Amino acid sequence: MQIEVMFRLILENPPKGVDFALQKGRGSAYETIQKQRSAGKNLEFEFALAIKAGDKAAPEFTGPLVHGPPGKRFVYLDIGTYAGQTDSCWSRRLKVPLSGISRAMLEAPVGLEIRIPGAGKDGGPNCGTVKPFTGWKLRHK
Repeated sequence: MQIEVMFRLILENPPKGVDFALQKGRGSAYETIQKQRSAGKNLEFEFALAIKAGDKAAPEFTGPLVHGPPGKRFVYLDIGTYAGQTDSCWSRRLKVPLSGISRAMLEAPVGLEIRIPGAGKDGGPNCGTVKPFTGWKLRHK
């Protein structure tokens, strides 16, 4: 039996005029979902992830939005050309780890959220693995 948990990813103040989208699938056959163009204000992405039933201390996430091996799962946020913006000068991905989430957190009915910086040190879209990674928190309604 699998359960689903709701997640909210808040990308804070990303550079204007750049497309961002969640990556669904892998390889060259992936698709982008929830594509949004930044106006320089926060962008929000909401999605559900399945969790395999089991007695492991750390949950095992599954589904088309989940990437990486067990114990090191993450979701991708595609940026610029990777998000389908053909006229963009940016071709980046942001890896958002699914670590630090306990089974007790998953039992809360409100879901989980994370706030991450939208701009990198170079002034362009943040990319690579989220740093600093503050972790997922219980969502505020």
